[in-house]
Amino acid sequence: MASIGRSPTSASLLRLDNPIRSLTLAFWLWKALLFIAVVACPGSGYDSSTTLLSYQDATTGSQTEPLTWSLKFARWDSIYFLHIAEHGYVFEQEWAFGYPRVLGWFISGLRMSGAEGGQINAALVGVVLSHIAHYLSVLALYRLSVNIFGHATAAQKLICFLSAALHIISPAGAFLSAPYGESIFSLLNFTGLYLYTSSLINEHNGITVLRDIQVLTAAVIFALATIVRSNGILSGFVFVYDACMVAWATLTQGPSLHKTRRLAVIILSGCIVALGMVVPQILAYRTYCKSETYLRPWCSSPLPSIYGWVQGHYWNVGLFQYWTVSNLPLFLLATPVLVILCQSSLWALKAPSTLRSGSGNQSPSPVSPGSMLFRLAVPQGLLAVMALTSYHVQIVNRISSGYPVWYWYLVSSAMDSFQDHRKGRRGLVNAAQTMVAYALIQGVLFGSFLPPA
Repeated sequence: MASIGRSPTSASLLRLDNPIRSLTLAFWLWKALLFIAVVACPGSGYDSSTTLLSYQDATTGSQTEPLTWSLKFARWDSIYFLHIAEHGYVFEQEWAFGYPRVLGWFISGLRMSGAEGGQINAALVGVVLSHIAHYLSVLALYRLSVNIFGHATAAQKLICFLSAALHIISPAGAFLSAPYGESIFSLLNFTGLYLYTSSLINEHNGITVLRDIQVLTAAVIFALATIVRSNGILSGFVFVYDACMVAWATLTQGPSLHKTRRLAVIILSGCIVALGMVVPQILAYRTYCKSETYLRPWCSSPLPSIYGWVQGHYWNVGLFQYWTVSNLPLFLLATPVLVILCQSSLWALKAPSTLRSGSGNQSPSPVSPGSMLFRLAVPQGLLAVMALTSYHVQIVNRISSGYPVWYWYLVSSAMDSFQDHRKGRRGLVNAAQTMVAYALIQGVLFGSFLPPA
């Protein structure tokens, strides 16, 4: 791997002197193009489910035709999302989704502030919220990249800028603009990882109070990410890793007040992340399992979980359940992203011995890029394995958007060849062009209510 301290000549082609402005301009230009691709699709598509959503203001009955474009983004699972956000969890199968709970909080907040509206307004809120969350997640990924790679040289600035730019044109495409949880999850996961890596830097610098605050805040954000999407629980691995490291240091070097305090904060943080999964299960148990006349089958399980029951019973999610001949095209569709996720995870797992820190220190330190990459690689690798074996595999194209390592891998791999050849640069350009083409085609299909979803 080439040192990130080199200054590739391609850096002169980018406005690295003001990366936030450049990322902002690129983001809104891309969003405008994708918006046109979705809204310009004629009709309601082959599925008429969206027509079940009201085109009228629920309180006044007046027509709101200028806003009907927002229903172009109400496709596939977002039909469920908007219903839940408006009416709560009415049907048992809706408990598979956590994002509508967060969307409902925003809608309730708007109504408390005096805004009123029907279902079409829920769609509009979802679209606006997704756009804002996606933009902020681009900035969060940029700041996270600075924590990992530094920002002192042109090459370091370039890798941070290009990684954030790739997130703009993520294969998630229209799902990052529609009332889906992907954009909010990306924002929460990147922000949580930014705070976590910042805590490692403060730990290395001996700033313990700020470190503890950042760790606990990151845990709260990871818990919220877990509510939005259950795979957010995977980010809790960073606390498992740190707890094992501190426990091992205590066993080999002896206990100390510093280690005890550090371990206590880490364990508490892990428990906070777990609450993102546990609390919704408790709410569901109180809803369905307190009746003496009729109990749902999952209520009598040793560890009752409505999420596991709904995913398996209604959505056919489970180990190798999706491995059927009819789903082979979907596996082929997901293969490029799965391959990149696996390759980048292995690359990051090897990083402690191959990647130099921004200061040029050859020995792995607690805050070396390789040390932090190692921690972040495992959640992404687990996601790839779970998507391949247990999920509806095609959704990996969109849920991968919330994981940073594969963006860094694509950029870093290209930078290896910036100095001597143009192959690396062409490879990155080809990858970006493929992502753009896929997102635009997907946007047209999405707006027409056609698969893949």
